[in-house]
Amino acid sequence: QVQLAESGGGLVQAGGSLRLSCAASGRTFINYPMGWFRRAPGKEREFVAAISWNGGTTYYADSVKGRFAISRDNAKNTVYLRMNSLKPEDTAVYYCAASRYIATEDNAYDYWGQGTQVTVSS
Repeated sequence: QVQLAESGGGLVQAGGSLRLSCAASGRTFINYPMGWFRRAPGKEREFVAAISWNGGTTYYADSVKGRFAISRDNAKNTVYLRMNSLKPEDTAVYYCAASRYIATEDNAYDYWGQGTQVTVSS
């Protein structure tokens, strides 16, 4: 089992920045590629970003490419999502997840956090 806990969400104005953190505990964090997903009100959960176990490979959704950056610190068992130039359409609950292989599909992920709310005001 891997337990995941997100933090860092909040209310920010359009154009602002936030950094989300996801702390992992349980099984060896370094073994797991990690991903960030989000669910906006009335919409399905969507892929945001993913990172390989060593940080050498990253994937991004087209909607966040160039604005968001995923990173990880295996010594701290933590994955981050730096979000810049935020837009109102980025408003959502953001979830981190752990997978056995790096992927953009949510059904590839075995473990999920509870989510953290990000609200971007116009």
